[in-house]
Amino acid sequence: MILPIIAYGDPVLRKVGKEISKEYPNLKELIANMRETMYNASGVGLAAPQIGKDIRLFVIDTSPFAEDDELNTTEKTILKNFNKVFINAKIIEEEGDQWAFNEGCLSIPNIREDVMRPEKITIEYLDENFTPHKETLNGLAARVFQHEYDHIEGILFTDKISSLKKRLLKKKLDRISKGDISVDYKMRFPNSKKR
Repeated sequence: MILPIIAYGDPVLRKVGKEISKEYPNLKELIANMRETMYNASGVGLAAPQIGKDIRLFVIDTSPFAEDDELNTTEKTILKNFNKVFINAKIIEEEGDQWAFNEGCLSIPNIREDVMRPEKITIEYLDENFTPHKETLNGLAARVFQHEYDHIEGILFTDKISSLKKRLLKKKLDRISKGDISVDYKMRFPNSKKR
């Protein structure tokens, strides 16, 4: 089932997510709905707060990035196969130089900005079967993970841009929270009658 994506301005996007257990109600169905919602909106990641749930869960599928001709074969293979569920994830180490990449967010449509993030991270998480994993991610896979991880920490990519850029975007962000935008996927706006 395709769920409405929560728009910028909703308090749930600012909550630090709670850890969940195997007993979380209808978890498999929730994960399936999140994937369907992400694909419907042409996203590469979707976190539970973006569908109104303040829990530590997100899904990622970076395969659309694998079509980029500028990437080498190894990167394309990694991105093509980076399709996972992350439960109770933690970043345990950040390495390498910070690098800029133009990010967007399904909760903040029609806005893209360069965001600096570390190039390499080591993470721990549980998959949908609650099997523990520890992995090191680089490049775009690390970038997408960090973006979704920020969501379960109550952080948005717009928090990571300069105060000047934030001021320049204020009117656009206000319009998003009021539902005064056009998107081709289902959204819920916090300050609007459109729900």
